[in-house]
Amino acid sequence: MKGNYVFEYVNENEFRKLERSVKKYNMLAYKKLIFEYYPQLKEGQFLGQLVSVNSKENVKNYELKLPTDDLFVRVHGEVVLHYSVYENTHTIILDKITPESILSEGHRQELEAYKGVMISKANSEKDKFKIDLLNMINNGD
Repeated sequence: MKGNYVFEYVNENEFRKLERSVKKYNMLAYKKLIFEYYPQLKEGQFLGQLVSVNSKENVKNYELKLPTDDLFVRVHGEVVLHYSVYENTHTIILDKITPESILSEGHRQELEAYKGVMISKANSEKDKFKIDLLNMINNGD
């Protein structure tokens, strides 16, 4: 039976913080998540890559990549929604959104941008170095 899936959370407060951070720093990913991906998941159309299956408990774990700027991906990694589907109870457990470190830091304090990419205050020099290096490689300097 397709459809009528319900969302639950491993830790709703932490998940909502990550979700708000995505909204603040990557509006395209947030809009896709809220207006396209969530409704499809509730209808039983499971998006993303199937990571693991527990046939004993009838649980499937998925990772769904959200649209992200290419330079952000190279510096911090893909923005990915991790969720599990419990087919017996028609429940989707929303686990986390990664990269958690930059998203949770973005929720706690305002992040700065360097050449159009959000940088961590804890690792700002490392992030700036990565951005400069990637720009030099792309420009052929």
